[in-house]
This record gives sequence, structure tokens and C-alpha cells, in this order.
Amino acid sequence: MNCLAGISDRLERFLKELLEKSDNGIIEIGRNELANKFSCAPSQINYVLTTRFSSKNGYYIESRRGGSGYIKITSLSSDDGFLNSIIDFLTDNPISFNEAVRIVDRIFELDYISKKERVIILHALSDNSICILDLVKRDFLRSSILKNILNAFRRENG
Repeated sequence: MNCLAGISDRLERFLKELLEKSDNGIIEIGRNELANKFSCAPSQINYVLTTRFSSKNGYYIESRRGGSGYIKITSLSSDDGFLNSIIDFLTDNPISFNEAVRIVDRIFELDYISKKERVIILHALSDNSICILDLVKRDFLRSSILKNILNAFRRENG
């Protein structure tokens, strides 16, 4: 594992733990404080925020840069239209298997699906399941399959 991946994973874990401990699913933390705590550049924090805390992963980010800059992360719930935002994102957007894993892991964390359903969905979305297509078509098909699965859960839970 390279050094940057290790920092990214630790940053993600740290921020998720703070979110879990918060009363309202919202945390606010100083950008410089976070960079100092993890001995990393602000660009590494930005990378983690954009790849692991986006709306498609179930979060809303507010960020202010500069000396007194801060990061505010809000964990979205079903009341916030999380499934709707994911479904909207998946419409006409291809996704890689890694992106699919992040989405499925987030819906699992939010208790939309069971552990068993998570495993089944990930197997259905894996490259092994749809390997007969070239990469671009595969990513569009993966997106379409996941969108249909999420629509089924939305209907069931709505």
C-alpha cells in the first residue's frame, strides 16, 4: 500500500468516527487542524473529501479555504433524499466497480441493506459478472444495474 493511500484511509476512518460520535450527523473541523493532525497537505484532504465524502457516497460537504478554513461534513440520511441523489447521479453516468463498492458500502452503513444483500449486490456488479462487455459499456451497465437495485429498495422503503 502506498503512503498516500494509507493517509487517505486514515483520514476517512477518522472523519467517519467523528460523524458517528456526533449527535446530529454533522461535524465541523479546521482544515489546518486536520492537515497538522495527519501531517499531510491540504490537497490530500481535498482528495479524501471529493472521493470518499461526496453526495454519491451519502455526504454533503461545505468547505472554506484559507487560514481560518474549515470543513463541514453532513451525513445524509433517507430523509435527505440520499437514494434519490444516488439514483439521479447514476442516470447516464458510468461507474467503476470501486465507485459501486463505495455506494453499496454507504447504503449498507445507513442500514438500507443487510450484509448478505451487500455481498449479493457487489457480486452482481463485479467485473466478473459483466465481463463480456468492454470497459465503457461495462461501467454503464453496472450503473444501470445499481440504479435499478436502488429503485427497488426505494419503492420497498418508501
